[in-house]
Amino acid sequence: MRLADAAASWLRRFDPETAHDLAIKGLRAGLAGRRDLRPDPRLATEFCGRNLPHPIGLAAGFDKNAVALSGLARLGFSFLEAGTVTLRPQPGNPKPRLFRLAQDRALINRMGFNNQGIAGFAARLAAVDHAVPVGANLGINKDGADPLTDYPALVRAVSRHADYIVINVSSPNTPGLRDLQAVERLAGILGAIAAGAAPHPPLFVKLAPDLDEAALPDIVALALERGLAGLVVSNTTLARPASLAGAARGEAGGLSGAPLFARSTRMLARVRLLAGERLTLIGVGGVGTAEQAFAKLRAGASVVQIYSSFVLDGPEVIARIVDGLPRLLDPYGAVSLAEIIGRDADRLAELAP
Repeated sequence: MRLADAAASWLRRFDPETAHDLAIKGLRAGLAGRRDLRPDPRLATEFCGRNLPHPIGLAAGFDKNAVALSGLARLGFSFLEAGTVTLRPQPGNPKPRLFRLAQDRALINRMGFNNQGIAGFAARLAAVDHAVPVGANLGINKDGADPLTDYPALVRAVSRHADYIVINVSSPNTPGLRDLQAVERLAGILGAIAAGAAPHPPLFVKLAPDLDEAALPDIVALALERGLAGLVVSNTTLARPASLAGAARGEAGGLSGAPLFARSTRMLARVRLLAGERLTLIGVGGVGTAEQAFAKLRAGASVVQIYSSFVLDGPEVIARIVDGLPRLLDPYGAVSLAEIIGRDADRLAELAP
């Protein structure tokens, strides 16, 4: 067993947030080691102007303060997303606020954008070696926030140091945040960013899986009109499937992991059908196997992020997914990943949420 995998097993003995804090400290100290993956050349892809050896990256939420990026890059991720970070530091919601549902392959969190603020975040992004692309996920403070001034200020702070930027208007743990997905309000935010934060790297907006699907055409149209690079589909869900068995299933917060897979993949496919190849889509939600990652790609994602499976299984999940993807390409006769992106969007758009 590799050291990092042994450490992941040991960390599961602790409560989830303590385990997370210890993992971040270990990654900062370089204790996780290095994994030299040798992906099948067919998995190579392009993302935000960078060439990736494979499409599997880390979602926002794990390294909120951009303190462990070098250690995470050595585990085999092809790209990383740090944050969510806010303009001012904030402690987040009271503990406990992170819960494992191991039998459901899921997590529930109500962290509340706990972070150290944008100033230190931007400085660390500037100092880190961008051996893999690094995205900055940006949100607003719980109190005293003005989205029309705060989002442009956040974008300005990281524009020279991030490879891409994600505007988070979809976390369920900041009151009123999801209201910013309404087209009129989102248009205002994007207009403010365009007026006050240019130039900047490729810009994405992260959507909630609970969004009324009737709003998707207008959101996609807005993304195209305003020149967004793409959309991230999706954030955590407030839904609680009847199948959940974990003792923490009734806790408030966003549900991530396997129970989110069908809902988020359905939305991803529907966005792909609306946008075609005009937007780059980042698929996230419930991915823990090569088959699930492959479904995200067939639904329309150019790249795929993992979070809960990384927390629950440790670094071994990265190699497991990457090593499992080539055999799934074979039945399609595909010589590159690009040939299967969005290929089954019409079918996957009909998944039961």
